[in-house]
Amino acid sequence: MTSHHILVVEDEREIRELLHYSIGRSGYTVSVVPDAESALDQLKSETPDLVIIDWMLPHMSGIELARRIRHDQYTKDIPLIMLTARGEEVDKLKSFDAGVDDYITKPFSPRELNARIKALLRRAGDAEGSQLSVDGLKLDTVAHSVCVNGDYVHLRPTEYRLLELLLRHPKRAFQRSQLLDLVWGRSVYVDERTVDVHVLRLRKALQKYEMDSLVQTVRGVGYRLNPAFASA
Repeated sequence: MTSHHILVVEDEREIRELLHYSIGRSGYTVSVVPDAESALDQLKSETPDLVIIDWMLPHMSGIELARRIRHDQYTKDIPLIMLTARGEEVDKLKSFDAGVDDYITKPFSPRELNARIKALLRRAGDAEGSQLSVDGLKLDTVAHSVCVNGDYVHLRPTEYRLLELLLRHPKRAFQRSQLLDLVWGRSVYVDERTVDVHVLRLRKALQKYEMDSLVQTVRGVGYRLNPAFASA
């Protein structure tokens, strides 16, 4: 099982270290950055499962960072926690108006923070649906696994993300450039033919189960989940 990835945006080194230690100790993968600009750069290449934002950041406030995350189609659904010493009601309202999901004031309890993280991740998982299935193939986003009629299918990380995207959008045709953005990340500069290579690998992994035609080529466009396999 792959752990959830948490991104922490905090400019105070001591608090960054505390958060990195306490969150990592709970089994999560943790990345820490000191400012909003660094966070936005990281979000271009990978999408964390949750972001913790300090309000008082240099150059760009945590409020503005939250707004930018919410206004970007690639990051708008990421759960956000605001971590700040500002505890007035008006400050909490500003945070929620910016799209923050939860609000924790400093000094904080690491145990409470981890409980809030767990609750938000569970809620996000329930909203998206942790089980994606079609004709005997099941993808579990919590266990990060793929099975066909109960048999485990070994997929590399990229093929897994590719299959998950297609399962979430049955019958939708994706251009190769769209797949590069959504699966590889917008800051990764690779040839569009890279998509073809990974689709071939995904089909080979599914061929054993006679499900290689699940991923259909759309001539002149790209790929989609085969409507013949897609559930209504």
